Amino acid sequence: MATGAALAALVWGAAGCTVQPADADGDGRPPVRIELPSRTPSAGQPPSGTDSGSRAGAGVGGRDGDSGAGDRPESVPARVLWSPGDSGRDVRELQARLRQIAWLFDGPTGTYDGPTREAVEGFQGKRGLPRTGRTDTVTWQRLLGMTREPGRWELYLMGGQPAAEPDARCRTGRVLCISKSSRTLRWMVDGRTLTTLPVRFGSDPTPTRDGVFAVYWKSRDHVSTLYDSPMPYAMFFSGGQAVHFSADFAARGYAGSSHGCVNVRDEAAIARLYEQVRNGDKVVVHW
Repeated sequence: MATGAALAALVWGAAGCTVQPADADGDGRPPVRIELPSRTPSAGQPPSGTDSGSRAGAGVGGRDGDSGAGDRPESVPARVLWSPGDSGRDVRELQARLRQIAWLFDGPTGTYDGPTREAVEGFQGKRGLPRTGRTDTVTWQRLLGMTREPGRWELYLMGGQPAAEPDARCRTGRVLCISKSSRTLRWMVDGRTLTTLPVRFGSDPTPTRDGVFAVYWKSRDHVSTLYDSPMPYAMFFSGGQAVHFSADFAARGYAGSSHGCVNVRDEAAIARLYEQVRNGDKVVVHW
């Protein structure tokens, strides 16, 4: 016969957690509170050699806040900074800034792809600049003047951030090692990382618990009875809190949060992880 503690765990597990609803202004509640530096490395700084053309007249309004009237290419020849096929942190910042003024809706991905080229072309056309689709020094200065420095979770809205170093408690055995500071999950066996995934947590009112736990129940097609919300590939580790796939995380990234569960946005990856994790495997949630 199940003990009282085990029955309580199953009751909570059957309830589960789900996505936090949006606030009154339509924005999702922010994820767990994280103290971060106000700047990311090199964020908002024009690359070396960038034209320092005037930002005067750059405002906010309309699709990207400027009708384009009176814009003219600067006399200094423009130098191409990034173009299709490039990748890296600077491309990620370019995409984040284009998102701020509604020229881009996907990502940031860190890869200068087709949608990024089209967004740059549109931005250039409205500014009266040559529609090359490549980001040159003149285009970059125009964009800097109309946007603000993106924060870390704007740069990594849909994941892709580097993982934090594993907690010391993750170094032995079979462990789901989950970092709140980097918002990543490492699947580790005997100190070796086999899989790394971006994850999302609960908001301040319903935080994901810190500590050392163990997977006590797996439910492949779980549905929360508390919130009537799907929780596929659920691996419960603390009451109703589980690691599971979240369609909302896949769609909105860090613009939303859970009710305490650890959300994964990559369904194929968590399906593979679900097959590897066993009941009794350790779960470490740490900062």
